Amino acid sequence: MSMNNHDRVIDIVGLSKSFTEGRVLTNIHLHLLENENLVILGRSGTGKSVLIKCIVGLEKFDRGNIFIFGNDVAAMNETELNNVRRKIGFLFQGGALYDSMTIEENLLFPLDRNTPGMSHHEKMAIVDEALESVGLIEARKKMPNELSGGMKKRAGLARTLVLKPEVILYDEPTTGLDPFTSQGISELIVSVRERYKTSSIVVTHDMKSAKIIADRMIIMEKGEILAEGTYNELKKYDNEVIRGFFN
Repeated sequence: MSMNNHDRVIDIVGLSKSFTEGRVLTNIHLHLLENENLVILGRSGTGKSVLIKCIVGLEKFDRGNIFIFGNDVAAMNETELNNVRRKIGFLFQGGALYDSMTIEENLLFPLDRNTPGMSHHEKMAIVDEALESVGLIEARKKMPNELSGGMKKRAGLARTLVLKPEVILYDEPTTGLDPFTSQGISELIVSVRERYKTSSIVVTHDMKSAKIIADRMIIMEKGEILAEGTYNELKKYDNEVIRGFFN
């Protein structure tokens, strides 16, 4: 099936990665299309988070290639990597808000750092839009420790959105949240894609969340890709490991 490469935002070819304690990724082939939500599903410790770190150059890999917007990650120098990273938002598990700043200040911080020429008025308009899109307008003056787990996730996502990323990488976005809050975050990920026209890779072990988010799913086990398809396609598989996710 040939495709125009410009439809592929990320293309991973034959990626392998080992640590001293053993191999974590084996011959991974996957791609992310423009404006697609791709879910990578697998139990903890199956290399999913390492894969995300390899994509943005936070982890070096042993073999294979990663292309982002057609550029080979391994061949880029630090400046080129940083230019690519600017187009990518990450949402790691912690959400990592600065505790000493209000939510609004947390959102202004990346704008102050990355868009120094922008007026305060323009920055505030972007902050307003991001807060509104995650439903946190009324929490803007609060400190992170005053927020619930779900609100912290929303605030972390809003902070990612202020830089208008083309790609967002979500690492276990619903971990530690109750089912109701998880559903809200999953629906939010879908609405962000509509509103900001992003392409996303979502790493999770939560099938309920995956079902809401995924245009396409990849199931990983022990650092290898077992299967790929839509929720309904994967549901028909006979494989024991895959069945385990649906039960």
